Amino acid sequence: MFSFLWSLIIGGIIGWLAGLIMGKDIPGGVFGNIIAGFIGAWLGQAILGSWGPIVGGFAILPALIGAIALVFIASLILRGMRKSTD
Repeated sequence: MFSFLWSLIIGGIIGWLAGLIMGKDIPGGVFGNIIAGFIGAWLGQAILGSWGPIVGGFAILPALIGAIALVFIASLILRGMRKSTD
């Protein structure tokens, strides 16, 4: 149970850091950060592998790179959706 909570916390921190680095707000607040952290970690580790320090089941550097890429892609999609409705 504690490892699951630890993973949620680390996933949220990774998503939050990715949003800060990109200068973009992740929709959904804390839940959005957790989702971005989890999906970004999966994406980063699938593409880059598991290298660097591992915390809470996440290889931090690939997870952060994947979350940054996810935030960037999501911001492009959301910007395109806003322009199409104007």
